[in-house]
Amino acid sequence: MELHEYARYDAVGIRDLIRSGEVTAGEVEATARRALAQADAQVNGLALPVFEPALDHAEDGPFAGVPFLIKDHGPVAEGVPFTLGSRALPGIVPGHDTELMARFRAAGLVTLGLTTVPELCLSFATESLRYGTTRNPWNLDRGVGGTSGGAAALVAAGAVPVAHASDGAGSIRVPASCCGLVGLKPSRGRITCGPDAGEAMLGMSYEFALTRTVRDAAHLLDAVQGPGIGDKYTAPPPRCRYADEVGADPGRLRVAVTTKPWSGTEVDGRVADAALRVGHALERAGHHVTEAGPAVDHEAVMRSLVAECVAIAATLLMVPRQPDPARMEAVSRQALRVAREYTGLDLLAAFDAQNRVTRSAGAFFTEHDLLVTPTLARLPAPHGTLRYDDPDHTLTSWLESLDGYGPFTMLFNVTGQPAISLPLGHADGLPVGVQIVAPYGREDLLFRIAAHLEQAMPWKDRTPPVFVGNRS
Repeated sequence: MELHEYARYDAVGIRDLIRSGEVTAGEVEATARRALAQADAQVNGLALPVFEPALDHAEDGPFAGVPFLIKDHGPVAEGVPFTLGSRALPGIVPGHDTELMARFRAAGLVTLGLTTVPELCLSFATESLRYGTTRNPWNLDRGVGGTSGGAAALVAAGAVPVAHASDGAGSIRVPASCCGLVGLKPSRGRITCGPDAGEAMLGMSYEFALTRTVRDAAHLLDAVQGPGIGDKYTAPPPRCRYADEVGADPGRLRVAVTTKPWSGTEVDGRVADAALRVGHALERAGHHVTEAGPAVDHEAVMRSLVAECVAIAATLLMVPRQPDPARMEAVSRQALRVAREYTGLDLLAAFDAQNRVTRSAGAFFTEHDLLVTPTLARLPAPHGTLRYDDPDHTLTSWLESLDGYGPFTMLFNVTGQPAISLPLGHADGLPVGVQIVAPYGREDLLFRIAAHLEQAMPWKDRTPPVFVGNRS
């Protein structure tokens, strides 16, 4: 299988090639290894050398034989060391899979590597002292977003069609926007992560994946969604068939569009225009479109996110052998300091803030079926724009700087609604993501509208300069 042939297929397409016998799973894996070597040499998206052999996986799952990557954001797969992108963690080896990882294996995904993250997964730029800078295949001088930046860079470059990602404040949607991908943050509770993964972060961290097509996201959600059943994967999840929603008629929807962040952050006009064009496209399709957004207490959102950062840092403070702060970057040290000083009253105040923000967002979605916003406030940032190792930052000032870059995503980590970033804009040779948010539990609406927009405003023929399918 040639690289240019491999790279033009999404995950469902590769699966179908294998099922039809046109190629073997072994041929696909061999090609994926070549693709990863070629792409990683330019974008620096792998945290470890490619796995040899691939991790164990089912031979008969719905994605049997499809190449896949997991993220270095904590204990994910049995036997695969994680560092959270930090020099202070030597590479801790989990003794078991998370439940989500067990579902990835059961789906037949062929896990070939571990992807880069910023330290402690607390940045919208995948730049760390441990791994260096992960580069954007659209422009190697630009960032890939964070924290699923290594995953985004390698999927966008055609090395794999799909990769594991997680989202604590926008870390699926932000890299999707920067790299021209589909990034779904599911509803709170849609995907179980297990007691030693995202569910520990006060319900504000979510796990799923980055893909290049809407149908891949829908089929993968079918494969891994469902409630938890313990530390080990022992039964298939319920089958909701989100794949059937792709192409289904959404009916006439009440769509709100806003390009005004709740924090008052300034938005680049090119980014705002992309969201407005989506609003016009939906209006032409017969939906009722108005300019509106939820009433949001920005201070309450920030208070909630500080508590999430404390929860991340607290996991390091509770281990028997704590990491050396001197080997950590500046904002990580601030997070550890705040975690040590955080009180039970602080936590109660954060829960109260989360409740107030969640209720206001919920009220908004009783009157609107969808909300359309930009994903980011600007184009993908040049490397070094976000300075995680800046000793002048406090934890609060750091979160405010993230809000200045990605002010539209954080809210829905606090409130739990599903949100998807789609690569519906393009400016100065760079992708521009548009975020679409639905009421709690309504991923079906997101897939219906996303599939319509994928047809009406297609992106499949846009590939970055760094792409393994490019023949020169």
